[in-house]
Amino acid sequence: MVRISDARMSGTAYGTAILHVSPEAAAGGPLACVRTGDMIELDVAERRLDILVSPEEMEERRAALPPRVESHTRGYRAMFGRSVEQAHQGCDFGFLRGSNADTLPEGLFEGWVGGW
Repeated sequence: MVRISDARMSGTAYGTAILHVSPEAAAGGPLACVRTGDMIELDVAERRLDILVSPEEMEERRAALPPRVESHTRGYRAMFGRSVEQAHQGCDFGFLRGSNADTLPEGLFEGWVGGW
């Protein structure tokens, strides 16, 4: 069995698991359109997951998705929901990116004591 998730999992020790699928289902990613019985092709070497459903069917499914509702309008949870990027972008707050999209702003960790 292959487990596929757009979330984090704890205790995943046996079998094949594909985690942090991005974009997430909650953000309208293709995982939101998967239905019981759909065939999914996995190519580990190419780092690809393909839902074997016609583009027309995927569009119908995507159109039928309920609209995303923001449940938090202020505070940390609201900021998290609006600002944290998808897994393929690093799962970090988008506003922490520097002018180069691959790096954090200079000096962000100056004086920080600790290790990675």
